[in-house]
Amino acid sequence: MGKLNGLIPAVFTPFKENGEVNYSMIKPYADKIVKDGAFGVFVCGTTGESSSMTIEERKNVLEEWVNQIGGRIKVIAHVGGTCQSECIDLAKHAASMKVNAVGAIGPYYFKPSTVEDLIDFYKPIAEAINPIPFYSYHMPSVTGINLSMKEFLSKGIKVIPNLAGIKFTHNNFMEMMECINLDGGRFDILNGFDEMLICGMAIGSRGGVGSTYNYALNTYKKLYDSFIKGDIKAARMSQKESIDIVNVIIRHGGGVRGGKAIMKLIGIDCGNCRTPFAPYTEYEMKEIKNELIQIGFIK
Repeated sequence: MGKLNGLIPAVFTPFKENGEVNYSMIKPYADKIVKDGAFGVFVCGTTGESSSMTIEERKNVLEEWVNQIGGRIKVIAHVGGTCQSECIDLAKHAASMKVNAVGAIGPYYFKPSTVEDLIDFYKPIAEAINPIPFYSYHMPSVTGINLSMKEFLSKGIKVIPNLAGIKFTHNNFMEMMECINLDGGRFDILNGFDEMLICGMAIGSRGGVGSTYNYALNTYKKLYDSFIKGDIKAARMSQKESIDIVNVIIRHGGGVRGGKAIMKLIGIDCGNCRTPFAPYTEYEMKEIKNELIQIGFIK
């Protein structure tokens, strides 16, 4: 498959007013992502509210994304969770759908206390998809798993031959750089914090997975392309644009809740989030729209 050198939206899961998955919205959503020039999609991750979905829903959503993408761009399936056997089941299903890669967040309730424990959790999940590339999803701010990722890669590759890299959603850029440079640059380290993409690229990352790429991909493409061309000033300006957007969603419940509101404003109605996120009100939608107008994101 090679490295994931590009921008990959972590897609939302559309829901109806009654809370059921709105599968009919995935087609126009997929068409928009492809038209915008994304490298791929990351399905049923944090942004996709996978932890609030049933196993059957996660399988069905992945199937719909694979069908609607139709091979036009890459599909990366997220299969992580707290129950290893369920993760293995999801991994086998993802492999049967012929996805391009699989990622998994570590168990975030009963947590691994050592790198070896984390490897033991991941090993049978990765085996279920071999030779499809497997990515660890590192997000210690949510999982509380703050183990050495350099050590994880060094030890993990000895028993997980299809270990391709890490979705690195952390601001420890020293560790991120160590992972990027490990073993001659063998591993694919994907930038996870959208508002820090320029930082990840500065230390060598050439791929990113993010929620704000769903509706602001043009901003990030300008950043990415400017950086590659060596126009750091222009890249900084684009990163500032993204930070302005991120500040809006932070004020309105964060990347998942605030992001879904923005998706509705741009014509891809993904509905409300599932509980415990509160639904956004009509007044709040007006607020968000006005704030986005103020920063020049929409007119």
